[in-house]
Amino acid sequence: EWYKKYGEIKADTKVSSVRKTKTKKKSLKQIKEVLVTPPMPKDKRTKEYKEWHKKYGEAKEKTETSSSTKKKESKAKKSIKLKDLVSLFTTKVESENWIEKYSELKSKHKRLIDFFNVSLEYNFEELEKEFFESIKNLKSLNFIDSEEYIYQEQNKGSSILAEGAQGSLLDIDFGTYPFVTSSNTTAAGACTGLGVSPNSIKEVFGIFKAYTTRVGSGPFPTELFNSNGKRMGKAGNEFGATTGRPRRCGWLDLVALKYSCKINGVTKLMMMKSDVLSGFKSIKVCTSYEYKGKKIKYMPYDINDNSLKPIYDEFEGWNDDITKINNFDKLPINLKKYISYLEKELNIPITIISVGPDRLQTIIV
Repeated sequence: EWYKKYGEIKADTKVSSVRKTKTKKKSLKQIKEVLVTPPMPKDKRTKEYKEWHKKYGEAKEKTETSSSTKKKESKAKKSIKLKDLVSLFTTKVESENWIEKYSELKSKHKRLIDFFNVSLEYNFEELEKEFFESIKNLKSLNFIDSEEYIYQEQNKGSSILAEGAQGSLLDIDFGTYPFVTSSNTTAAGACTGLGVSPNSIKEVFGIFKAYTTRVGSGPFPTELFNSNGKRMGKAGNEFGATTGRPRRCGWLDLVALKYSCKINGVTKLMMMKSDVLSGFKSIKVCTSYEYKGKKIKYMPYDINDNSLKPIYDEFEGWNDDITKINNFDKLPINLKKYISYLEKELNIPITIISVGPDRLQTIIV
């Protein structure tokens, strides 16, 4: 069960220019093929989340009304790491230590589930059996000490790309708290997540949409509740990959984008889904906020404040179908003006422009 969920989570959070209409569940065999062929090195320190974590989360959800993203509480000194799982199939001593650790954690999480005093239907023994069966497949993976592996690659002069999985404003420290995730999603997370030094990072690529979206609850100053918002959602296929729930859509929030660029140290920008804005008579960009009777050009800490209102600049739109254009010079003049305006305001070059869902529909400037 753990292995299946791991595969689904990986599939849902993989950043791709291809817009998915639905996500199919993968079999254990399929997931194994993806992870093992070609061989994918796995860090021994990887935290593993078991079925009880899922049930604990379900029990907790039933007793809470907060819309904040769930925190992965089990990471802090409470989790079994990947190397612990594989030791089950090595020496007898390691196996005994693993079973003891596993039993303690299982008992603890069962007590936590019972604490919430809610009704959950599940067969733990059956789920546990599937979990142990899946562990056997981990033996075929190549386990490494990732920080040493990366250090050696750096010494060879290799190029290393670290890919983030979530938006900067979901960062637990610098995001729109409490509507955040449980980790640092900014560029600094590459250092803490991979064990590389800050001065090792040479370039930071910022990926953003030509408009703004948000998943779930949380502040969204430029959100559109009219036909324009619905049109963006439909054209951009802005629906949850698993739940199918519509994403919230709105005009580009330049204040938030500037903030994200600052806290990440972005050196180059890539604009996605520019084709979604085709056909709009006019396009708006939020350049500042009206906040407590004043005009400000920065993100205040309390962005949830109802007194915060967006202030817009407006641009002429374009009607051209840009999905088959592969050269920047052939883009509509108003789109090029839009891009030029953003580059000037952000003082960062936009080096990649997406004009469609296929990877080939990408213009490199």
